[in-house]
Parts: sequence; structure tokens; C-alpha cells
Amino acid sequence: MTHIHVRRATLADAEVIAGFNIAMALETENHVLDPDVIGPGVRTAVSDRAKCLYFVAEIGGRVVGQTMVTFEWSDWRNGDVWWFQSVYVAPAFRGRSVFKSLHAAVEHAAREAGGVGLRLYVWNENARAQATYAALGWADANYKVMERMFPNPRGADLG
Repeated sequence: MTHIHVRRATLADAEVIAGFNIAMALETENHVLDPDVIGPGVRTAVSDRAKCLYFVAEIGGRVVGQTMVTFEWSDWRNGDVWWFQSVYVAPAFRGRSVFKSLHAAVEHAAREAGGVGLRLYVWNENARAQATYAALGWADANYKVMERMFPNPRGADLG
């Protein structure tokens, strides 16, 4: 079995992460992301851990997968909820436990933080991702995500 190393992303990973985000948005939602917006957005994200945490998976020193975790305070739980976002595994590395390794690393970090719950949202039509999440013990939370976005002075308004 190939060794998968998961670590927190650094600024040196920003270009790969931005590229993965562009590929993921196109593949899953048919959205075209603007590199001039996503690039600075990723650099900001990996530079400021108060905004989010990016985790990357490497095989042989090459980044082959990623996930981003954002934070929500839950008064109902009196604790944090971490949201999995920006999940992507390079096509050549799918089916090789890359996301399973990313998931395990995030779950471990959440357990270490104490009192943290995990959530994610998945595109309605992304059956493959839904099956992957279900196999890892995730269940439908019976919520529908709704949004209302306002103009973004920094560029794209895709969410």
C-alpha cells in the first residue's frame, strides 16, 4: 500500500490548492472559478488559521488531495462545529484512500480539540462523494443548505 502523508497546508501549497479548487468546482458544479480570485483567496486562507485549516495529502512528496475545514460556533452544542469543504483528490489518485486519510486526520484533530462536531455539505448530484461519506459513517442531517450571497468586492460571487 502506498504511504499517504497528511499535514496542514502551508503557503507553499497555495498554487496546487487553488488549482485543485478550480478543478473541483468545474467537475462537481460546472462552475468556472477565476484564478485571480481563488489564488489570493487560498493564500489568505493558508496564512490565517483563524479563517480555516487546509489539510493536504501527499504521496511521494506530491500533493494529491486536500480538504479545508471552516469553523462554526454552536450554542446548542456549546462547542465548535468544523465543516469539511473544498474536498478534492486528483483523479489519478482516487480509490487509493486519499480522502479516507484526510478524513482521519481532520477527525483526529477535532477529537484532540475536544467538543468539536463535524459537518459537511455535498452537491446534491454528487452521488460518488455521498457514497464515500456514507462509507465513513456520515449520515444525512435532514437539513437543506440555503444561501444568500452579496457582491464580493474582491471578485467572484460563487460562494
